[in-house]
Amino acid sequence: MEYKALALDLDGTTLVGDDLPEVNKIALQKAAAAGYEIIVATARWIHMAQRVADQIGTPSVAIACSGAQVHDPRVAEDIFDKRLPPDFVDELFAVCNQARCIATVTVTDRVLLKLDGEPDHSLLDDEMTWVPQLLRHDNDLPRIAAIQGTAVCQHIKEVLRPRFADRVNIYDSIGPTGKLVLTITAKDANKGLALQAACDHLDIDPAHVIAFGDAENDLAMFALAGASVAMGQAHQIVKDAADYVSARNDEGGVAQAIELILANGRLP
Repeated sequence: MEYKALALDLDGTTLVGDDLPEVNKIALQKAAAAGYEIIVATARWIHMAQRVADQIGTPSVAIACSGAQVHDPRVAEDIFDKRLPPDFVDELFAVCNQARCIATVTVTDRVLLKLDGEPDHSLLDDEMTWVPQLLRHDNDLPRIAAIQGTAVCQHIKEVLRPRFADRVNIYDSIGPTGKLVLTITAKDANKGLALQAACDHLDIDPAHVIAFGDAENDLAMFALAGASVAMGQAHQIVKDAADYVSARNDEGGVAQAIELILANGRLP
């Protein structure tokens, strides 16, 4: 099989915390020089995804918001854009507004941050806006919501998830700080569907893609791609779904796998 693209999750895979290790950056640049498309595929919003892609220096389409958005920076347009259903958003916002939690909600061109107490705005990214309460706007539904807080996350999983299971994805994931984050997208927004849209846009068969990841929301991407790589610290369900298990993300797992691919044209 001739592989033409690498699709890489960020948190827990390509990044260590918020940092792109030099060893991964070098390996990705070598892969790009060898002709591979480098596709970032992350639960982070598009601004953050693009900042990592810019560090790598290999601009291509980026999958953001856990598959709710696919953006091509070369033409400055979205090629895939899925939003949460309005009735679910109303209930989610009501729960978050009544409870102590940290909610990060990505809409069209902004990221709403709801937490108790106004933060130091100088510490926020330019695209972030602190709000004391979350309010829905009909013409700007969220692509993704990321929720932290034990009680509110338990309520969402026990009460909202069963009722909206046919229309909403609710995943446990690990954020940059290592804490559990509840990641929420529309049912038709996942990294598999987003990768298909990216491949269609790039005129690449998904069978020619190698996907890298560490979490449950990477499984749809693994299922579509021609081959898959799990990080050494990934949950067992992710390792079981992968074709190859590399080293941990903080031990250069991405770079290790890429070096094998470049040397052999395939994974072991």
